[in-house]
Amino acid sequence: MEPEGGYPWCQIMAEADSSQDQVTNRGQEGRDKEGVTSLHGLVMVAHGPEIFDSGYAAWLASCLSPAKIIVAGIMARVAAEESGLSCEFAHVPPSVVIQKIKGPCFLANQGKTAESGRVFGEIVAQKLGDRGLIHVECSSREVICWRREPNDISREIAHRTGFPLVRADVQERTITHKIRVIRGCIPGEPVFVNGTIIGCATNPEVVLAVENGHLVPRSGLWAKDHGIEKLERAGPVDLSTAWCKSGSVRSQLPRQAGRPPRRGRVVFIDHCGHDLFRKLAGNGVCGIVSIGDDTTAVCGHIGAHLGIPVLGIVDGDTDGIVPPVFAPGSVVVCAEGISDDELGRQVAKVIPPGEEEWEVCVEKILSCIGTKGKVSTPQTV
Repeated sequence: MEPEGGYPWCQIMAEADSSQDQVTNRGQEGRDKEGVTSLHGLVMVAHGPEIFDSGYAAWLASCLSPAKIIVAGIMARVAAEESGLSCEFAHVPPSVVIQKIKGPCFLANQGKTAESGRVFGEIVAQKLGDRGLIHVECSSREVICWRREPNDISREIAHRTGFPLVRADVQERTITHKIRVIRGCIPGEPVFVNGTIIGCATNPEVVLAVENGHLVPRSGLWAKDHGIEKLERAGPVDLSTAWCKSGSVRSQLPRQAGRPPRRGRVVFIDHCGHDLFRKLAGNGVCGIVSIGDDTTAVCGHIGAHLGIPVLGIVDGDTDGIVPPVFAPGSVVVCAEGISDDELGRQVAKVIPPGEEEWEVCVEKILSCIGTKGKVSTPQTV
């Protein structure tokens, strides 16, 4: 998925190249004439909302003074914007961002546990191949050099943060389009494939397979058949490239950033909350209509951050991946006697293709729903 307006963070490539040339031309990697290690041109690639919510991202920025902070992830963007740090946003995995950077950079992450943080760093390092990875893991407070020996840059990062510097090798794991192992899970937490929850973990490792064209849990998962059906409706699943994760999306409540115009575009999101920022590109969005419990929760969270109200259609089967909070003017409808999918398909037909006042759009949708859903006002920021 491309971020809005292409890849603005690609601008760092020429700047990082220039910075790296300045560093290496001094005769020692990363050292200036006085023998002090320089982090000039360093890029921090931050992943996930936790590192911003905890304050670690701001602390690292203060310690290391990176030339750029690039944020990878959807909910991380919300947390980053609320943190007040100057960031650029890339709605692609960290490995894709890092591959575009020619100069010095490091991954900043805060896993839900030290183990899951290391698992994530290893996954990113494996995708980067021989390049290796400098990984600052805040859950374990260490600087990890994956697939590379420590250098002046990693030593200086460790010195300034006070974190121990360790070297780690990547255990080669073959990922195929038919078998996938999701590691670092906590039993009971939701498991996602391409943004859709397919069940809850029962073990630290979840093993998935594709058999006869269908996704089949091999072990470690209490499956949600409905979730797997939703995933497969989007097309065949290639486990070698699928985005897989476990755990909540964000634990902290959002802070409202403003209020959109009363009249504008109404965005429709059907079980695809991770696609929301792309659809919100540009100005003039006055509201969001979302289908599905967890999709509505994600849309509500992002909408509350932006001040955009949501009309969510749910069936009460939520996994609690994010605190349920919405912008003022939001409405939640619980489908009765019909699935949220079917009710969503009916509602989609009455959403105006052009501009509309949000209150008028809500009235039209509720009139269409009639007795097929129970209307409630959700908690708002």
